[in-house]
Amino acid sequence: MVHSRRLPALALLALASTALAPVPPKAAEYLYLWTASADETQPDFLAVLDVTDDAPRYGRLVTTLAVPGRANGPHHTEHEMPADRQLFANGFRSGQSVVFDLADPTRPRIASQFGDLEGYSHPHSFLRLPNGNVLATFQMRHEAAAMTPGGIVELTPAGRVIRSSSANAPGTDPDLRVYSAGIVAALDRIVTTTTSMDKDVPSSRNLQVWRLSDLALLHTFPLPDGPAGNEGLRTAEPRLMADGKTVLVSTFSCGLYLMEGIASGAPSARMVASFPQKAGTSCAIPVIAGHYYLVTVPAWNAVVSLDISNPAAPREVSRVTLGTGDVPHWIAIAPDQRRVVITGYEALQHRVMIARFDSTTGQLALDDRFREDGATEPGFRMDNKTWPHGGNAKGIPHGAVFSRP
Repeated sequence: MVHSRRLPALALLALASTALAPVPPKAAEYLYLWTASADETQPDFLAVLDVTDDAPRYGRLVTTLAVPGRANGPHHTEHEMPADRQLFANGFRSGQSVVFDLADPTRPRIASQFGDLEGYSHPHSFLRLPNGNVLATFQMRHEAAAMTPGGIVELTPAGRVIRSSSANAPGTDPDLRVYSAGIVAALDRIVTTTTSMDKDVPSSRNLQVWRLSDLALLHTFPLPDGPAGNEGLRTAEPRLMADGKTVLVSTFSCGLYLMEGIASGAPSARMVASFPQKAGTSCAIPVIAGHYYLVTVPAWNAVVSLDISNPAAPREVSRVTLGTGDVPHWIAIAPDQRRVVITGYEALQHRVMIARFDSTTGQLALDDRFREDGATEPGFRMDNKTWPHGGNAKGIPHGAVFSRP
């Protein structure tokens, strides 16, 4: 039994031990930027930035990895880093896609590449399935006379085909192109959008619903418009809410739609919100974080945060406004949901921004600390570098994704 007169000394010893215990180093965090070379004689590349929060090296370039070929047109990556750290990324212009092995986060390597698969060409979006495989949307299929609607293909993480399914059902508009997708595993469904990357192809307002278990195409139906008369055009990105069953779909024409009856014989969607449109731009990539929906709105040069606790009546709670010449396009959120990366067009074409996000309130604010040494404005510029892989071409980042813990 310990004598009572010794307790204070023991308590002080315990406090001293606690105070002297080493603080574990903060885990390194990285940002991967899938980047086109503005000089097409130089290679496109993946850039790696160190974004370890509160570290002196915050925002510094770590390395770059050039990819084979020229003018691939780096476009979409997966929207979040997969658990296996095998990141799929498409070069839409060339039709070539790359799987980056990021198991060693500072030493990226190319694990595999692929082009047309099962007769389908120009993959656009990649999503992880519950079984760990990858669902790829392919815009089109090459036929003897013309291009026809593409389809969806299930791939292993190494890029090997498991199965595929065509979007070209009888009566389908031949100009329909499969764009992006949402996986609704709880309802055994997949939702795809149908916007063409070719601006000469007429705009589509259709959604398609597939059965996840066998990739069978079940329904194709159009979105209605709202007061502006065109909000349903150019269907863009389906996003699954936290309940695992509710799907919100954005359009490039700045409409936001709530899907209904996804697993029924007659699925539909209705517009629940919209944003002003700006000529020559598109409302683009959204992110769902808890009960908040974040989306780029070029007319406001902003990323907007909506409270979707009631998905039938979203309401704005915050926005982060960029420069007057900035056109935000792509956003992706960090695993801890505290930061959002932003890439885009016009004045934002060669620059990457980060916004801070409060997942409890939905508030957004520009990350003023994310800037280069001596810079007078936030952001990481990609038009004033000599790259580790060689060359000094201006970089045009598109897909961007944070590392996993």
